[in-house]
Amino acid sequence: MTPPDGLMLPDGAAGTVSATEADEDVPRSVHAAGAVLWRACPGGTEGVEVAVVHRPHHEDWSLPKGKVDPGESRARTAVREIAEETGFAATLGRHLATVRYPVGADRKVVDYWDARAGDGTFTANGETDELRWLAPAQAAGLLTYGSDRDVLDTFAAGPRPLSSLLLVRHAKAGKRGSWPDDDERPLDDEGRDQARRVADLLTAHGVRRLFAAPRVRCRETLEPSSHRLGVGIADAPAFADEAVADDPDGARAQLLHLAAGETTAICAQGYGIPRLVHDLAADGTDGPRPDVASNRRLAEPPSRKGSVWSLTFHTVEGGPPRLVAADYVRDPAV
Repeated sequence: MTPPDGLMLPDGAAGTVSATEADEDVPRSVHAAGAVLWRACPGGTEGVEVAVVHRPHHEDWSLPKGKVDPGESRARTAVREIAEETGFAATLGRHLATVRYPVGADRKVVDYWDARAGDGTFTANGETDELRWLAPAQAAGLLTYGSDRDVLDTFAAGPRPLSSLLLVRHAKAGKRGSWPDDDERPLDDEGRDQARRVADLLTAHGVRRLFAAPRVRCRETLEPSSHRLGVGIADAPAFADEAVADDPDGARAQLLHLAAGETTAICAQGYGIPRLVHDLAADGTDGPRPDVASNRRLAEPPSRKGSVWSLTFHTVEGGPPRLVAADYVRDPAV
């Protein structure tokens, strides 16, 4: 069945309700995920080209996407579906949009990311029989649905180059009163489950470096990610709550330094993360800049245990990274 054009909820408006919250109480929602898959133009040509796939069963040209399997997160779905439909590995970047449209009696909800293509080769299969790498403007002319074109427009309007940094709130730990030294308090059973879900998200985003505030619960939150990614966990005392409170400018400067390199994840605490996100979005002004795209109100950033802020930065040559998007992932399992 060919779906009609959908309703896109861009992540650029402050206060936009996330897909997770908006859909919790809505029955018969079918969830899917996909991406604008891109690569640098070959031959050193400036710019990027994006992947568009032809689906013979629908007789349409589409961005790669597919349904969420039971027990699978949307981020993991996006990476899997890209591989199945295009043959390419992918690393997720910023969350671009959520699209909603009716399919019969159900409602389909599709999350889209910016995703950089890795190694791979396209082979025609049961889902897609053709792939084309095109400049964004050419791809827009080929896409069948207006909602896909809207997602592509959001991608094309963003600055480049971009870098990513993920701020992880430590997972749930044992009761504070049970440990004479709070720094040594470990994760409980639920926290260990949360840590495994965090690892799925960090893997989908291609994290290459891990840092933890000097708390056992912070380090343990990243241990499944460390094993999955094959990288160690470095101590980062600048991001402990007391360090952020004493020297917020120093913590922010250290984070920006890390944001300029390979994709990084930092596990920190409940005071430091909201303060850092707020200050990055404000960028020296009284409040969050209106041009920072987010699915939350950045004046009061949330930081639930086990949650993740996916931060996207743009760096102009010779200048520091500048926050352009902040996507809050309340539960990495979703």
